[in-house]
Amino acid sequence: MEEMGIIPNTDAILVHDHWKAYYSYKNKTHALCNEHHRRELEYETESGIKWAEPMSELLLETNKLTTESGGILGEEEQKRVRKKYRKILAAAEIECPPPPPKPDGKRGKVAKTKARNLLERLRDFEDDVLRFMTNLKVPFTNNLAERDLRMNKVHQKISGCFRSIENANIFCRIRGYLSTCAKNNVSATEALNLLFHGSLPGFIDLGE
Repeated sequence: MEEMGIIPNTDAILVHDHWKAYYSYKNKTHALCNEHHRRELEYETESGIKWAEPMSELLLETNKLTTESGGILGEEEQKRVRKKYRKILAAAEIECPPPPPKPDGKRGKVAKTKARNLLERLRDFEDDVLRFMTNLKVPFTNNLAERDLRMNKVHQKISGCFRSIENANIFCRIRGYLSTCAKNNVSATEALNLLFHGSLPGFIDLGE
């Protein structure tokens, strides 16, 4: 992450899946991907954890309301969401209490269930989980970023690797160009047509 030079040099909000390495950047503002939470909550619901389903429903409902409100919820609505959020987590504390401490003489961390780990993340990082409802720039999920990387993983799965760094860079430049065009409502066909005719889409400004 340091060598890529993006995170250290950006003032943007980091939207991620709670990989601990991201939180080593303590001077950055963070937001957590709620699609990751939704998948984990769905798994816990199927495993019989009762608090998981209402939490998943609350996140979806809040995202819907936030979208309908233009990207930010009003203060009163935010308070209502947080009150319900904390009520669900209070019930979760009863259903999934922390494990007992290890007996004297035993070393190492106490093992926790996946449900307990998820509960503690949602509890301890409440602001990062709910930042999508308070900041217009923060999406509900970072799935878009993951989709942009998916073709790299598909290539790796099929071909195993690139034969040279030069080819890897070319592949990334092409995928980056097509992805940026798609985000600006330019189809892949149109983007490539323009490129082959020596032109670029109108939204790209290369300056003087």
